[in-house]
Amino acid sequence: MTDNTEQAEFWNGRMGDAWVTVEDNIDKMMAPMTESAISVLAPAMGQRIIDIGCGCGSTSIMIADTGAEVWGIDIADKMIRQAKSKSSNVTFSVADAASQAFEADYDGIFSRFGIMFFSDPEAAFKNLKSALKPTGRFVFLCWQAPIQNPWMALVGNALQAYQPDDLPTPDPTAPGPFALADPDRTEKLLTAAGFTDISIEGIKKEVYLGRDVDEVIEFQRHVGPLSALLAETEPSRHDELIGVARGVFEPFVNAKGIRLPAAVWLVEAS
Repeated sequence: MTDNTEQAEFWNGRMGDAWVTVEDNIDKMMAPMTESAISVLAPAMGQRIIDIGCGCGSTSIMIADTGAEVWGIDIADKMIRQAKSKSSNVTFSVADAASQAFEADYDGIFSRFGIMFFSDPEAAFKNLKSALKPTGRFVFLCWQAPIQNPWMALVGNALQAYQPDDLPTPDPTAPGPFALADPDRTEKLLTAAGFTDISIEGIKKEVYLGRDVDEVIEFQRHVGPLSALLAETEPSRHDELIGVARGVFEPFVNAKGIRLPAAVWLVEAS
């Protein structure tokens, strides 16, 4: 049993509202990686699949469109309510996948960037393994290191000077987007949890951030380093911070919109 209370509060607070607001942007951005991961999962008619950290449900619905029976799980009530409004063909539940009681009758577990937030990832992975049949497979996407993801890192670096002086150095393995950025650590966690035949493939894609700087900044106001700093900074300084972020993206504007490189790990285990 693991305690993900802090994450539950985070995703059921400001971030839950933000995610629902920008879900269409997120799906467009993540489309190239999503397609690769679902192709590896290869869901089939009649299979039973759990989608961990399903958010507003788009990946669950995509998997269900293959004829698979899908259970979408997320810790955020606001996202699950949004998911339920979009489809009646998928079972959606508010649940903590780290401690949810499972029966070993699922063919696959899938996650698109939803499994980097466990307080005890080894214990969480053990719990997820308990849901799989002996032939079951676990397929997920997680981010590579920030330096490999300039679409996120460039803004964070530009805003570093505006962070509090006493801000503690972040723990790279703490729950968060980059908690599984080290593939060696991820493999060790999965092995300790009892998974075998582990494959970790690096994928690099360009992600579409928006048609112009205004659209990109509107997204960044809700999700990412800018949004976090705006939430902690007095409103009188918001225009200054937004101006810095705008300057980051202006050099990348072209007729096809703003695109920047992204790098992920596509992980598969039995």
